[in-house]
Amino acid sequence: MKFSVYQLSRQGGRARNEDRMGYCYTREAGLFALADGMGGHPEGEVAAQLSLQTLAGLFQREAQPCLADPQRFLQESLLAAHRQLLRYAGERALADTPRTTMVACVLQGRHAYWAHSGDSRLYLLREGRLLSRTRDHSYAELARTLEPAREPRRNRNVLFTCLGSPGKPVVDGGGPQRLQRGDRVLLCSDGLWGCVDDADIAQALQPSQPLSEAVPALVERALAVAGARADNVTALALQWDAEEDPLHLAVAETAAPVPFASTFQPPDFSPSADDGFDDEDIERSIREINEAIRRSTQRRTK
Repeated sequence: MKFSVYQLSRQGGRARNEDRMGYCYTREAGLFALADGMGGHPEGEVAAQLSLQTLAGLFQREAQPCLADPQRFLQESLLAAHRQLLRYAGERALADTPRTTMVACVLQGRHAYWAHSGDSRLYLLREGRLLSRTRDHSYAELARTLEPAREPRRNRNVLFTCLGSPGKPVVDGGGPQRLQRGDRVLLCSDGLWGCVDDADIAQALQPSQPLSEAVPALVERALAVAGARADNVTALALQWDAEEDPLHLAVAETAAPVPFASTFQPPDFSPSADDGFDDEDIERSIREINEAIRRSTQRRTK
C-alpha cells in the first residue's frame, strides 16, 4: 500500500482551533480522520481529540495488519467515540456534553471506505472530477436533497446529528470504492467547503498540482474569502499510489517492518480478546488530553 498525504489546519478568526486530524497505517491498511469540535458546547477540542484517539486506538488493536470489515469498523468506531464523549461528560458532571463532527476514511487493498457524522466532508476525486462526496447532516442539506431546485433558507451550520449528541448519532458510510492510481481523497472541515465550492475544490485537486501546493492554497483561499470572521480551516488530503515529494510521503512498502505508524498519538491499546475498552487506557487517554490542553493554554497566555 502506497500513498502520499498532506494535512494542514489554520485557526482563522476563532478564539481557538477546535479542529483535529490525523492518520495512522499498517502495511496493509490506513485510517485517515478529521474532527471539528463544535462551538456552543463545552470543550470542543476535547471532543475532537478524544474521538480521534478512540478511532486510532481501535485501529491499532484491530488492524493486524488489516481490518476484517472496514465499513463495519468505521461505523462501530464512530459510535464508540460517541460513547466516550458521553462517558467523559458524565464522569465530570458537565451540564452539556462536548460534541464534534467527524469524517473518517479507511484505505485497504485497492479500495476506500468512509463514514461521517455531522458536516465534516470527504471528497473523492479522479483526474479533477468529483466521483463522490459525503452529504452533510444539516437541515440545509436535507432541504436541498428533498427540493434540489429550491435554495434552502436554513442556516447551513444547524446540524441534526453529531458525536456527543443526546441521542444515538447518525453515521453514514460509503464505499467500497475501487481506487485508481492518482485518485485523491480530501477530508475537510466546514471552514473550507463553506467558502470554496465543490467545483473549485475539484479544480484545485487536479493531479497536475502537488498536494503540498494544492492543500495550502485551498486553505488560504477559504481564509481569504471568509475574512476576519473565518472559521477554523482544516484539510487532510491523500493521493493513492502516488509518487511525490518524499517529505510528504507515507509509504507502507518499506524495507523495515511497519507494524503501526500514527500521527494521532493514540493511547497504548494492547490487542486482546476483549471487545471493550480497558478502563485504565481510557482514563490515561483523558488525562493525556487534559494535560496537553492545559499546557497549550499556558503557552497562549504567556
